[in-house]
Amino acid sequence: MRGLRGFVTVVCSLLLAAVLGACSSDNSQDEKSSIKLAEVTRSIFYAPQYVALENGFFEEEGLSVDLTTTWGGDKTMTSLVSGSSDIALVGSETSIYVHSQGANDPVINFAQLTQKDGTFLVSKKAHDNFSWDDLRDSNFLGQRKGGMPQMVGEFVLKQNGIDPHQDLNLSQNVDFGNIPGAFQSGDYEYVQLFEPTASKFEKQGVGHVLASFGEASGKVPYTVFMAKQSFLNDNPETAEKFTRAIFKAQKWVENHSSEEVAEVIQPYFEDTDSDIIADSVERYKDSGAYALNPVLDREEWNNLKDIMDEAGELPEDIKHDTLVNTEIAEKIMNE
Repeated sequence: MRGLRGFVTVVCSLLLAAVLGACSSDNSQDEKSSIKLAEVTRSIFYAPQYVALENGFFEEEGLSVDLTTTWGGDKTMTSLVSGSSDIALVGSETSIYVHSQGANDPVINFAQLTQKDGTFLVSKKAHDNFSWDDLRDSNFLGQRKGGMPQMVGEFVLKQNGIDPHQDLNLSQNVDFGNIPGAFQSGDYEYVQLFEPTASKFEKQGVGHVLASFGEASGKVPYTVFMAKQSFLNDNPETAEKFTRAIFKAQKWVENHSSEEVAEVIQPYFEDTDSDIIADSVERYKDSGAYALNPVLDREEWNNLKDIMDEAGELPEDIKHDTLVNTEIAEKIMNE
């Protein structure tokens, strides 16, 4: 449970450092038109969100969305709990971690954006006939303990008969932002990478994409829009408008080519070539990573808990109805 303890420790520390006024701010604004949105990182994995922003889907709903990248699940949840943001885009496991600490105002998952893990297995060497068994005794650069990438990675490896802590030389001491550079310069043979880094490495000849962890692990509520229960109670129409805009974007991404998606979201990735963005979007489409609608169903929630439990990071068995609101998304879909 070190991952959970570390997460809680960081969140508590950041909350103590936050402005006390933010913690006691009044969340009862009537149907607010301005939304402060915090995303856990900047990623092509979140393409539908950027499509909603760039195509004016939020504006069509009368919403002005101010997007901030908070760089990390602990910082994102601190922003949400302290009132610095109204809605957060982050992994559902964080809502479970916060709830397990006895939050008086629970964080509720209300609109799902991605439905599978967004990482890919990348190797320094090409493999003509890759088998998960090839990873045995290799130097593997992993992700942060307690985070969804690492938990899904371990789940997939175990499903393929590999104990990541016994059968690999597993390293987890590199910060998220430094993982690509460490893999490139170090003696690691394999790594878990998000896009567009995986496609960039492949194009540069630095690495070779071998498998999708998302395809191998099945559907989970990997990245979800969430808000405090008080915000959803006080701003029901705003939550519906927000979800409606996201659903429009999900359908737009599904019905347009990867090149068209890349053109729309290019402003969010100015340092990345459009062909790399398109390749990344195509990989996510092929793996079924983008959710086709905002409903977080019970089966996905239970799959998430199984993955957390397998990793030893599930603090308690929290039911779907406790931290998930599907009524908003279902209402939007039935309009």
